[in-house]
Amino acid sequence: MRAIILAAGQGTRLAPHTNDRPKCLVELSGQSLLRRQLSVLTDLGVEDIVIVGGYRADQLPGDQHKVIVNSDFATTNMVRSLFCAEEALDGTDDVLIAYSDIVYEARVLRALIDAQGAVTVAVNTEWRDLWDVRMDDPLADAESLRLGPDDRLLEIGKKATDYAQIEGQYMGLIKIAADWVPKLVGVYDGMAKLPRYEAAAFGNMYMTDFLQQLCDLDWPVYGVKIAGGWLEVDSVEDLAVYHALANESELDHFCKLF
Repeated sequence: MRAIILAAGQGTRLAPHTNDRPKCLVELSGQSLLRRQLSVLTDLGVEDIVIVGGYRADQLPGDQHKVIVNSDFATTNMVRSLFCAEEALDGTDDVLIAYSDIVYEARVLRALIDAQGAVTVAVNTEWRDLWDVRMDDPLADAESLRLGPDDRLLEIGKKATDYAQIEGQYMGLIKIAADWVPKLVGVYDGMAKLPRYEAAAFGNMYMTDFLQQLCDLDWPVYGVKIAGGWLEVDSVEDLAVYHALANESELDHFCKLF
């Protein structure tokens, strides 16, 4: 399996921690987010790792892993970063696409690796507990995610107005089966012709937009339900909450760090 870690963003909501480093190099309990993720990947045998950098990409471990730079990182989003690594989407292996501002237990990655299907997406079914400690109004931040009876992904990434629209939260981890990987480029190029992605909107496409398009094109996209074992570090407030929980020996309830 090949992993592509999307690490181009600065992460302004984590300033001042990101004033001199990319978001993925911010530390949580003494280790950077990137180092924690790389440890899980390599422990489970994933050694072919590509990192797509942008802001302060010079600080990424290019001596250990292939680093590709999204030179337009300041004006584009994660989907553009993914296709900066198009050479890694050649279909020679399954591909894991991972955000860089997350940490997760090995069991999360194992569940995704073991899942069958063309496209599988990690879904945190215990998201509400985590959102409750991260923010005053979880519904204001959470996005819709609906699955069919067979766990086929039906809807993702829309503004949720009711908890009934949320069967879990997307964890920023996607696995694409090798024979489907090269087809991603055609979907991406086709989206450039859609009216809603005119001009700058195409570059600023969210990964959830891309996943929804795969669903709309009737790709077999399935959710892999996982109970916790995952953290997203999106803001200074998140970091403060996690450090406080760690100091109180309560962080393990959400994610066991190693």
